[in-house]
Amino acid sequence: MLKLNNISKTFNPGTVNEKRALNGVTLHLAPGDFVTVVGSNGAGKSTLFHAIAGVFYVDRGSVVLDGEDITFKPEYKRSRELGRLFQDPMKGTAPHMTIEENLALAYLRTAKHQHAYFSRTGKGDRKFFRDQLAKLDMGLEDRMKQPVGLLSGGQRQALTLLMATMVPPKILLLDEHTAALDPGTAEKVLNITQEVVAEHKITTMMVTHNMNQALELGSRTLMMDSGNIVLDVQGEERAGLTVKDLLKKFKAKVGEDLDNDRILLS
Repeated sequence: MLKLNNISKTFNPGTVNEKRALNGVTLHLAPGDFVTVVGSNGAGKSTLFHAIAGVFYVDRGSVVLDGEDITFKPEYKRSRELGRLFQDPMKGTAPHMTIEENLALAYLRTAKHQHAYFSRTGKGDRKFFRDQLAKLDMGLEDRMKQPVGLLSGGQRQALTLLMATMVPPKILLLDEHTAALDPGTAEKVLNITQEVVAEHKITTMMVTHNMNQALELGSRTLMMDSGNIVLDVQGEERAGLTVKDLLKKFKAKVGEDLDNDRILLS
């Protein structure tokens, strides 16, 4: 479903602020893979997601999604086939628009015809939106005419997840999408995430700072450091790993201990 072939990205090249954020990353994901990604701040996790989403073009290498080379495809065109959630619950929704209007925008965004953004949703679409909201079990189906700005952070993040997946994308990118929520709400949003991904068999990548989550969720775990994927574990090897084992493997690959309190204490 996704092939990253030797992609690299350097910011501010030739200046004192030069930063090589991705260093020849190669990664292949099969349809339905659920990959967790861990690493310290600055390891390249969000930059990797930006490269896939088309926030910038990579300096070298190629990005192939479902057999199509999208290396130089603009971000707005990739968004029709790609879903993304951010750490900040305020991103991904328009606060002054109603829940129904936000859902309509997300729904029309995935349409393929030329004038999709100028289309209108009908009675059948609104029933579809209501049925999808009911699955969240947050009572939002009875608040479709209310502005999204009135929702809590957890409700907004659940709504954003629904907007990104009600027309299943080819790949879903979750960039610490529960990190800003309280523990109870984070667990609920994470459970909804697992249900949605499993129901539609969506190929998913999820950045997390929680090492236990990284090993418990999904089918594969990547560890990044200095713009490189230094560990890629899956299958039987991953099934028997503990957090301590993962840290040992990281040290063996990188030559030093993982030094990040947020990861180690989570």
